[in-house]
Amino acid sequence: LPTYRKVNPASAPILVLALTSDTVGQGALYDLASTVLAQKLSQVPGVGEVNVGGSSLPAVRVHLNPQALVSAGVALDDVREALSGANTLRPNGMVEDDRHHWVLSSGGQLSRAVQYRPLIVAWRNGAPVRLGDVATVGDSVEDIYQTGFFNGRTAVLLIVRRQSDANIIATVDRIRAELPALEALMPADVSLTVAQDRTPSIRASLGEAELTLAIAVLLVVLVVMMFLRDARAALIPSVAVPVSLIATFGLLLSFGYTLNTISLMALIVASGFVVDDAIVVLENIVCHMERGLSPVRAALRGLREVGFTVVAMSLSLVAVFIPILLMGGIVGRLFREFAVTLSVAVGISLVVSLTLTPMMCAHLPWRGARGEKGVGRLGRLLAGAGAAFGNGYQRSLDWALAHGRFMLLLLAATIGLNFYLYTVVPKGFFPQQDTGQLLGFFRVDQGTSFTAMVPRLSGFIDSIREDRAVQSVTGFAGGRGGGNSSFLLIQLKPFAQRDVTADEVVARLRHKFQGVPGTRLTLVPQQDIRVGGHATSTAAYDYTLMASDLTLLRQWVPRVRRALAGLPELADVDTSAQDGGSRVSLVVDRDAASRLGVDMALVSSTLNDSFSQRQVSVIYGALNQYHVVMGIDPSQSRDTRALERVQVVTAAGHRVPLSAFTRFEAGNAPLSVRHQGLFAADAISFSLAPGVSLARATQAIDEAVARIGLPAREIQAGYSGEAGQLQRVLAQQPWLILAALVAMYIVLGVLYESYVHPVTILSTLPSAGIGALLALILLGQEFTLIALIGVFLLIGIVKKNAIMMVDFARLARRRHGLSAREAIREACLARFRPIMMTTVSAVFGALPLVFAAGAGVELRRPLGLTIVGGLIVSQMLTLYTTPVVYLYLDRLGEWIDRRR
Repeated sequence: LPTYRKVNPASAPILVLALTSDTVGQGALYDLASTVLAQKLSQVPGVGEVNVGGSSLPAVRVHLNPQALVSAGVALDDVREALSGANTLRPNGMVEDDRHHWVLSSGGQLSRAVQYRPLIVAWRNGAPVRLGDVATVGDSVEDIYQTGFFNGRTAVLLIVRRQSDANIIATVDRIRAELPALEALMPADVSLTVAQDRTPSIRASLGEAELTLAIAVLLVVLVVMMFLRDARAALIPSVAVPVSLIATFGLLLSFGYTLNTISLMALIVASGFVVDDAIVVLENIVCHMERGLSPVRAALRGLREVGFTVVAMSLSLVAVFIPILLMGGIVGRLFREFAVTLSVAVGISLVVSLTLTPMMCAHLPWRGARGEKGVGRLGRLLAGAGAAFGNGYQRSLDWALAHGRFMLLLLAATIGLNFYLYTVVPKGFFPQQDTGQLLGFFRVDQGTSFTAMVPRLSGFIDSIREDRAVQSVTGFAGGRGGGNSSFLLIQLKPFAQRDVTADEVVARLRHKFQGVPGTRLTLVPQQDIRVGGHATSTAAYDYTLMASDLTLLRQWVPRVRRALAGLPELADVDTSAQDGGSRVSLVVDRDAASRLGVDMALVSSTLNDSFSQRQVSVIYGALNQYHVVMGIDPSQSRDTRALERVQVVTAAGHRVPLSAFTRFEAGNAPLSVRHQGLFAADAISFSLAPGVSLARATQAIDEAVARIGLPAREIQAGYSGEAGQLQRVLAQQPWLILAALVAMYIVLGVLYESYVHPVTILSTLPSAGIGALLALILLGQEFTLIALIGVFLLIGIVKKNAIMMVDFARLARRRHGLSAREAIREACLARFRPIMMTTVSAVFGALPLVFAAGAGVELRRPLGLTIVGGLIVSQMLTLYTTPVVYLYLDRLGEWIDRRR
């Protein structure tokens, strides 16, 4: 039957708890963990799944001695039937009389090893053969080929995953609050330790983001104070910013969103431009007050002049995120919350700028409202610098208007340069984070036994713990992962206690263990945001081969792996193929078997009884079910000669050794066969070499596969996980940007009732793209999804300059009858101060993202770089290209109107 889990299979555990004890056995610890603790933890709100690993349930193990069986004349079937029949728990009925009622119990339940030893399994020559005569019986565990460890000690692990929609911090806090109650349920000599916790790095990242948000708000307020030269003026945006952000919190709560890394990044960026609307309104009102109007009249007139401008600025910014809000796929799922947060913040800031800002301007006492009296030395210095800067801009603007064709050529060059820079910028899917945790996969040669693997694993763990950046190592071996492999969870020391990043630790450990014969250790930094794959992937990325012909697939997987292993762009190249395991095949002489009266089903059953840890009986406990496990004593089945000592019972009741009708052939066989989409599949996993982008690595892989001539018709090849998502995102990126431009053009066209002026406004975007791409290239950052979001923000931010210019020019032509050249020149000069204020505010709001340090900086820095780089370059160019484009498009519009 299908099973359903409320977890994301690609997500890492949020918490790992280790049970250790010096006196209690592994089986009892596992029983405590699975029967009591896991059930309690599963009831905690937000917990999706609790897995228990590192051992198995307690069991009575019966280790048979083949020589003793032969000497006593007892067959395996005799032992199995005796064990099954001696341990029963069935309804026995009841007895009652006129006054009393009794329930019958036959006492058929045996629960301890000591109760099984005297069990009679057969009678030979009138004497009983007891189980203790032919076997060693002990209290142990169901599966002896599993183990868990925590910091060098054997341990049972509780691996907790959250529900996909649960808040990770709140869930972990609730679990930690339950730990004292859980410890009260345990014996005194059992310790429950938090071995792994995902939340410290997340808490640190959120703390850094909150600090960055506070710094960004402070810088924005200082920018306003510097430009308007009045502390009272700074009070207005200092109120507008928190009012907008707090109102945004309320709406996000109603939407069911949480304060996380994505939404906090949105709020940090929003702090730089939610104030833009308030600045435009405030600056225009201040201008009217400086001309002698009273605060109330200045507020009314100023708002009337720029009200449409701020509406256009805000709606066009929200329009940029319409494609993200409506799209599906990984980009839509990841950044829909980002887009909603920004859109809500912008909408609230629009309301604040049209209501609260003019109200405060009208009723605050203005020191400098009548001729700048009382302005201090710093104010006069800033005023002089502003005037000189404005005069310089006026002269350079006149030159640009006089050389319009040159400015158009410059604009065309920026468009072409955008395409070139986009092709050369290194591309990735998501920035690699330092979460303070590493995921490790240890594997030995496929023919190596579990017993031989464990000591080698212990040596590796001890060496890993010796690294000065490592705090603890947790893991488990055997079980579903296979008897030759182990998964490791490595906790690094807090950021303040180590001087290296997680990537540097991986490189150091990779070099340390490189070349150890017969072993392979793969390490990757654990990520907060992981897409595709599964929680136990052996490396960061996968290249998957699928075919209907398993033999053909097995021929090509090693070739492809060798080709990829030789690429300098890749590291930790490995394959999921487990086709080199050792196998002993029994070749049965069916004629001899038939002559001896041996049934093939009996042969299979005998082998199962001997070597598969067969569960032959159930022990019913008060809270769980346990088993009696039967098999040949492991100490006497260490090689294939143990098969020669196994006997089967013929139809006539005679015992015949397997060697009488079979021969044993050693060979290789797959330990597992992986399927994907109904086809046999193998995944070649890989990590990136230092300094190599994912896009460059996938290009190298495609070229290597093409060189070896992989048959594309018979074998399907492609990327899965993050590498596969990158291929889809790279194909979507140009269309996403185009969709954002079209959405903005439509909104602006509706607002202006024009098909020409929106093009003027959109002409500001190429220069911003150059700045963003150059900033990423020069500082060695990849163009990831975070940088793509930065580009969307740039599209929404930089067009504000053009909107202010175009609106003022249209107003000047309507009111004063100015020519297009005079109107756009007057608009540029009159709007120069608010343009600089909004741009500098946005830059200063994003600067804390660029210079941030600590946890989570890998996510925030690319966003800040794209915004700061794009705004600086666009500011230097669009102040000159936008008026020139306006003039030429205005002439084009007039020519089209005449043609009508």
